[in-house]
Amino acid sequence: MMFYLRDWILSSKRRASEPCILPEQVNAIAQSPPSTARKEDLPFIRCQVCQKIAEELLGLVQKKQSQISPKKISELQIIEIAENVCNLKKEESDWILRIDTVEKGDTLELVDQGTEGQCYSECKTIERACQEVMGYSDTDVAEYIFKSGPSIDSLIKYLCGDLTKACSVKVPPVPKDRIPGEPFVAKSSKDAEMEKILRSMEGKVLRERESAKGDWKVKILEGVKQSGAAIRKHVDKVSHRTQTWWGRKKTGAKASKAGKAEL
Repeated sequence: MMFYLRDWILSSKRRASEPCILPEQVNAIAQSPPSTARKEDLPFIRCQVCQKIAEELLGLVQKKQSQISPKKISELQIIEIAENVCNLKKEESDWILRIDTVEKGDTLELVDQGTEGQCYSECKTIERACQEVMGYSDTDVAEYIFKSGPSIDSLIKYLCGDLTKACSVKVPPVPKDRIPGEPFVAKSSKDAEMEKILRSMEGKVLRERESAKGDWKVKILEGVKQSGAAIRKHVDKVSHRTQTWWGRKKTGAKASKAGKAEL
């Protein structure tokens, strides 16, 4: 798939005003080694991540509302935002790419750098913490936002205190022998654009696959219905024949008994 995307991007005609994307940029993104989350850091950042989630959710909901105004944003649209806010493959999670994890004494502080950075282990750790905080709470928090229209403080209290308990546990001190994370490396505008294109294409492919699955499901269900109808028709025919045969047999038996009685 990655080679298909690379060929598509390189062969497509781009407007002169758009920046040129070089083959080495595509290869660099396609061949970047995967980074894994630092699970040992999760307890130190879970509460802060939850607070960031609340801030981003409200911001994304307000942004969506301004895009569709005067129509009111639906609860389903808010649920979709809440489902995607912790998934780095989705646009709603771009906030994760701006965060740098900084050691300050015996604590870890999440610092918004104001620009997207390369996603290594710290980035994956924030995504993992985000997913653990949200868990199955996306529907509940979406309903709360839709019905209450809360302020940021009340949403943090609800999400991080009442709903997930992410900030209800005292944050432990960071061990002195903790291995520092990688430095924050800002992306170039071309890299950021390239990743957005790849993510957009991946989303398109996934939507097409889901659509294809849906078509197959419809075909299978239709086939099952047709098979069921054919079976019922066959059973009805056999049943009718059996009933007719049995009726004739009973009639013949009665006639035979009547003949014997006359004799």
